[in-house]
Amino acid sequence: MQAPVRLGKYHGLGNDFLVVLDEENGRALEIGPAEARAWCDRHTGIGADGLLHGSAPAPGAGVDIVMRLYNADGSVAEMSGNGVRCFGHAVARARGMAAGPLRVGTDAGVRELVLSPGADPAELAVAVGMGVAGPGPVIPAEVAARLPERHATVDMGNPHLVLEVPEPAEIDLAAEGGRLERSFPDGINVEFIAVRAPDQIELTVWERGAGITQACGTGACAAAATARAWGATAAEVVVQMPGGSARVAVAADGAITLTGPSVHIATVEVAGRGAG
Repeated sequence: MQAPVRLGKYHGLGNDFLVVLDEENGRALEIGPAEARAWCDRHTGIGADGLLHGSAPAPGAGVDIVMRLYNADGSVAEMSGNGVRCFGHAVARARGMAAGPLRVGTDAGVRELVLSPGADPAELAVAVGMGVAGPGPVIPAEVAARLPERHATVDMGNPHLVLEVPEPAEIDLAAEGGRLERSFPDGINVEFIAVRAPDQIELTVWERGAGITQACGTGACAAAATARAWGATAAEVVVQMPGGSARVAVAADGAITLTGPSVHIATVEVAGRGAG
């Protein structure tokens, strides 16, 4: 009989994740799309926007741990700004860390985290070096013809489409976000943004593989970098999302730092899946 699998549930600004660590379970686990779909289901599973699996790095990799991210539908995602903060929080709890640096290997490259105590014992504040925003995928001509005047695609390790609209909260995310995601061959995250002040952006989001979420860390970075490139914002902005706000700083060399909270919700055990 397979031993149960221990995992934690966390959220970053309402964007919730399940985190399963090999080291916390005392063995290497076989985690994949089936576990993500089963555990992330909000009716028959625990419920989450995604599943994060932490495993030991290869010798000489130069990182403390390796993270793999699965969306709720079982698809693999390269990066999540909220997810990597939750992942860092889970590693800190497993290792008895209250603060400090952490180097995480991901499918989007190495991410350097700095953890510090949060507002209460269940929370950590996490700053993440998110790299430089690059050009995103080419927009199909039939899609470009229907977009607002100011728009851009951005690569934050994963693809984003940033659209400036008067009122992000009034967008029908299920209709518009889903349509736009399907318009790109490999899918795309879609951010609807409004610049409210040089240091403030409002954002709503449709995430590839997850749908409507309360916040998106890579989306906040994509929005901040895009608005900065437009000359609409300062180097540091607060990005307000339905689940709360994150701070994004864009350095002179383009390097982006995302800072926001992670909250531990619960630790649970599930039976019979993912045991290697």
